Amino acid sequence: MSATNFPPLKNDLILRASRGEKVERVPIWIMRQAGRYLPEFQEVRKHHGFFEICRTPELACQLTLQPIDRYGSLLDASIIFSDILVIPQALGMEVQMVEGRGPVFPEPLVHPKDVARLREHVNVDQELGYVYKAITLTRHKLDGRVPLFGFTGAPWTLMAYMIEGGGSKTLSKAKTWLWKFPEETHELLQRITGVTVEFLVGQVRAGAQMLQIFDSWAGELSPHDFRTYSLPYIKQIATEVKERLARENLEVVPMTIFAKGAWYALADLTNIGYEVVSLDWTIDPEYARHATKDQVVLQGNMDPSVLFAGHDAIRETATRMVQAFGRDGKHIANLGHGILPTVDPEALRTYLETVQRVSAEIRED
Repeated sequence: MSATNFPPLKNDLILRASRGEKVERVPIWIMRQAGRYLPEFQEVRKHHGFFEICRTPELACQLTLQPIDRYGSLLDASIIFSDILVIPQALGMEVQMVEGRGPVFPEPLVHPKDVARLREHVNVDQELGYVYKAITLTRHKLDGRVPLFGFTGAPWTLMAYMIEGGGSKTLSKAKTWLWKFPEETHELLQRITGVTVEFLVGQVRAGAQMLQIFDSWAGELSPHDFRTYSLPYIKQIATEVKERLARENLEVVPMTIFAKGAWYALADLTNIGYEVVSLDWTIDPEYARHATKDQVVLQGNMDPSVLFAGHDAIRETATRMVQAFGRDGKHIANLGHGILPTVDPEALRTYLETVQRVSAEIRED
């Protein structure tokens, strides 16, 4: 299918909200909404490996559509099924998804000399073209029901995975690089940034209507280190992506930054080119509005674990969340991180229904 002549969009609520327009209710979507909590997802995974699905556009499209098909008008956006670690793969690193452990790099970067193992010049269209094909196919299959997010990981988060060899409770190996090899760190971060910009522009070219950058390990850095090793690169991404899109006469789509745990950096994140700043559940909405001076749209931020606490607790917490962001607040509802894999899909339905009902009610008052 061609990345043109897409079906007309029927629900543009989240696009209008992300641009700061006054909307009739709070739009909502869920990070990792195409994921393991869905039995239909688990059925597909019985027959296909994780990265096999990522690299097969028809399967990635199928999983992207699953929550949209299940929840219908309760969701206001879709997000392409993929993974942030496709960029390290494009750079030449092997990444395996191991049951019970998550992502594993059999040969992580141990010393700066190991960077020589990475591809010096990455043909992003060739290495990650399968993501573009999945986006284009999904835009057509969505039939305009909701907009489609593209996404990637932030350079610091990707670098941390590449050095740690997977998830880590301390990130001690990756953080040691920052202090021991600062020059080589910046060189590696810049290399990742260049590939990331190319990848995001390609996603929009393929049909993505919004973009989100996940800096999942942002909160593991001190404020000084975040401003030194993460902030300049996520700012560069927003600036260069928008410049490239304008230069290619492509739509300059709204961009969201999610720097998990970096509550101290909200003011820093406000004027670096992102329309939306996503919050984790540890950040009070009133504090976030004050820190950002209402200059950006805020996204979030219910604790994903509330979805295990029963329907009454979900309704109570979701209601409090919507009210806390304010009647006229610039808000896109979401969780404070990705939905957990053992959540009951009906618990999520209760959350979605509550947000829609309460947000519509307070806008009418």
